[in-house]
Amino acid sequence: MSFSAAKRSPPEESKALFDRELEDLPAELRWREWMGRIEATLFASASPIGRDELACLVGQGVSVEMLINDIQAELTVRPYELIQVTGGWMFRTKAHFAEVIKAAADLGDQSSEFNEMEMAVLCAVAYHQPIDRSGLADIFGKEVSRDLLSRLKYRNLITNGPRAPRPGAPHTFVTTNDFLVMFDLQSLRDLPELGIHTE
Repeated sequence: MSFSAAKRSPPEESKALFDRELEDLPAELRWREWMGRIEATLFASASPIGRDELACLVGQGVSVEMLINDIQAELTVRPYELIQVTGGWMFRTKAHFAEVIKAAADLGDQSSEFNEMEMAVLCAVAYHQPIDRSGLADIFGKEVSRDLLSRLKYRNLITNGPRAPRPGAPHTFVTTNDFLVMFDLQSLRDLPELGIHTE
């Protein structure tokens, strides 16, 4: 075997190991295998996976959406579900089990809950972004601490936005993609409508 042939063999072997089309399987088993591939990949991921990435796991021209619909139908009796967020899909536990999960996290001292002020500031940024500290102070009637904003930035829920058109051009804050994922939103348009309206 020549050196060039030896160099080519690993990719060819790799291609042989991963058969997207599964033409040797009966249609029903092929569909089940594609469902399994998508479910396993999403289960192993901590962040949403988009349609294009999932399409690489199944046969050409196969509907990822139909496979996902079939997976979702099988999960109706499970304590978790497959949801679409920010242009991709991911697993989430059902809201019904939120209290149980919180209790378990508290027992293990792993609580990821927000305190009241953190949640209020996060909501203010979400609904009024881009907003600077001065704008937040106008909403709350007091200064919002840099430490609190740093905690939200550390958790990658907010980040710096464009400079505000105020003297000194202070940084503004905007929400991140992780914020959308945490609150099961595909975009900011999915934020619940506020019960009150401010001018």
